[in-house]
Amino acid sequence: MAGEREHGGQTAGREHTFFKVSAWVLGVLKVGGFALNLAAGRSSLDVPIIYHLHALFFFGFVALYVTQASLAAGGNLALHRRLGQIAALWVPAMLVMGVWLTFATLQILGGPPFFGQSEFLVVNLFHLAAFGGLAFAALALRNRPDWHKRLMFGAFATVAAPGIARLLPLPFMIPWVFEILFAVMALFPIAGMVMDARVNGGVHKAWWWALLVPIAAMAMGERLGDTQFARAWVAGHVAGTPGGERSPEPFLPPGM
Repeated sequence: MAGEREHGGQTAGREHTFFKVSAWVLGVLKVGGFALNLAAGRSSLDVPIIYHLHALFFFGFVALYVTQASLAAGGNLALHRRLGQIAALWVPAMLVMGVWLTFATLQILGGPPFFGQSEFLVVNLFHLAAFGGLAFAALALRNRPDWHKRLMFGAFATVAAPGIARLLPLPFMIPWVFEILFAVMALFPIAGMVMDARVNGGVHKAWWWALLVPIAAMAMGERLGDTQFARAWVAGHVAGTPGGERSPEPFLPPGM
């Protein structure tokens, strides 16, 4: 019995270490992508207030998730759970800010040049839905830690994509930017599957949701974003705004 408890403790410890280290890696990559763009002069803090509000909620979630993963790994589950209550309010606010900024940036800037405008809008909306679905499922299953931590990890990996995208050579990935980005993001739940196989002797079912929900969302977004209805919808949305002055198709920025 003592040997079984020791083995169980070692297994839980290795799991917690994986989630803690992975949280820090994803957090650093997400923040690093935005910091790199800022340092390189490709982005600026001189933007409308909505961008700052969006950053507050999304970077706040990074801090919240990394803190919770670290608390769980350190055995402070009481504080971990109390902070988890914040996520129940934080995630809906993130979804509102994400949708708001997606529509706003199309009018303000036209959206990133590496994406078609309708592609950018629809895939982003599905991407946010994938994040929200995984996060809400994780919160609903907080009394089942095996599901909770894997689904929340999947949600965090999904929402880290915009930061990691800024570390990739996006101009040279046209027209497969989203496909390549989501393939890169899939490496994180796959790493969790490998961890499970090594530590627990099998892959938990939650990992398949964490892996496939974002990919399915991207695929549906790409398909619907390429329809005439979506193109007309976005064209009407950006008409008469600075965003309407750019091509609705993806293009290389001037000078590249």
